[in-house]
Amino acid sequence: MKRIVYLLVVLIAMAGFSAKAQMRWGAIAGATITDLKWSQSTFRTQPFVVDQSVGGFGGVIGEYNIPGIGFAIDLGLQYAQRGATLHLEDFKVWSDDGFGEEKALLHYIDIPIHLRFKYQRMNGFERKLAPFVFAGPTMSILAGHSNIKAFDYKSVILGIELGAGVEIFRNYQLSACYAWDVTNTMQAVKLDNFKSKSRTWKVGLTYLF
Repeated sequence: MKRIVYLLVVLIAMAGFSAKAQMRWGAIAGATITDLKWSQSTFRTQPFVVDQSVGGFGGVIGEYNIPGIGFAIDLGLQYAQRGATLHLEDFKVWSDDGFGEEKALLHYIDIPIHLRFKYQRMNGFERKLAPFVFAGPTMSILAGHSNIKAFDYKSVILGIELGAGVEIFRNYQLSACYAWDVTNTMQAVKLDNFKSKSRTWKVGLTYLF
């Protein structure tokens, strides 16, 4: 029920932005490379080995331009797959329960909100190519996961994204960003204070109508 309320709030906010006429809508898709960073106080003598995972994301994006100064507010509603491969077989606390090399796949509905600055003072050349930077928070709502019984999964995660890109011929945008969680993603069931936060590189292509 909470997830539905979150989505309704976002859709209402999007409708409000759209009514103010400076809004452009589009679609975005891309690839992710994710690592899970764990609190490792329990395993100081032996690191917890985690392999990065390649995934993807896609959805809708809106850009509300603030007239005259190059700033814009971006917001979106996107599906994203993140995760990593966990080597649980290295530790007796998990290997005794039959866990081995486990792939932790996490499926989210992401709601990013960015403040963007696009450099547009290039004597008309910005209509062909315009660089931009952006930063802002993201709320991720867990839609599904691989259900490794050794862990509990957080249903809502807050993160931050920081990135840059280039707008091509006004309609296409190629961007890359680094995203990191500020709240926990997963927590071990049998161990206290053993929690993860994801770190993700994202590369995306956007088409704005």
